[in-house]
Amino acid sequence: MNYFVKETSIVRKIWGKSDTILFIFAGASAEFALNKAVDWLYYTGKLPSDPLGRLFSTVEYARKIVFASEENALKAIDMMRQIHSAVEKSRGASIPDWAYRDVLFMLIHYSISAYEVLESKLSEEEKEEVYNVFYRVGIRMGLKELPSNYMDWLPVREQHLKENLQKSNFTEDLFKQYRKYLGLFRYRLLLEAQKLVVPSVVSRLLNFSGIKLLPPVLILYKICKKIKIDSFLKNLLLPKNYKKQIAELDIVH
Repeated sequence: MNYFVKETSIVRKIWGKSDTILFIFAGASAEFALNKAVDWLYYTGKLPSDPLGRLFSTVEYARKIVFASEENALKAIDMMRQIHSAVEKSRGASIPDWAYRDVLFMLIHYSISAYEVLESKLSEEEKEEVYNVFYRVGIRMGLKELPSNYMDWLPVREQHLKENLQKSNFTEDLFKQYRKYLGLFRYRLLLEAQKLVVPSVVSRLLNFSGIKLLPPVLILYKICKKIKIDSFLKNLLLPKNYKKQIAELDIVH
């Protein structure tokens, strides 16, 4: 069988662990809240009514593509574009192409930063591999102006961060929703996880302090993983509604 992502790819290693995916989710939830096109997600009503579920479904969709056959991955990407086209038709306007690129860029950035926080630094070749996977997703979706390689993408990513992010009423409302659905303790954990993976411009816009409390906890967690008691910590820390979904992320299809 031909897979969309090679079985030996670092991308499968990144997206085959719930720990890494949770940090991808954390980073994306911060940057989503700042994006100037976040009003599109408010238009459908899905984001404010279930912010965690909406963001988690986006991350889970990407994961399914990573582990799918070439044929099924392309079908999933086509379906994703059709869903967005239906929303555009309903609103009578088009989602800006830069907004599609922003979401794609988040998946690239947080795939790399989450893995490097939790596991180890990626080589330039591995970063190129991550970029190439999502580049192919973007090309299939019909996105324009995508750099052809990782090094050319870096300055484009920086430009997008400068031009397309702002703190708004949507930002404040989303973080209120995160706190409501997570509870104070888990919400604080989310913020600490975000500090470790988001770009500096996101930290600045969200007024994050320079103090990072999570690194010592991560050291403890890695020890727990080695002695196989990390599942106990996950059950303690994760929202009940998502425990089953998150546990299933560790099963590589």
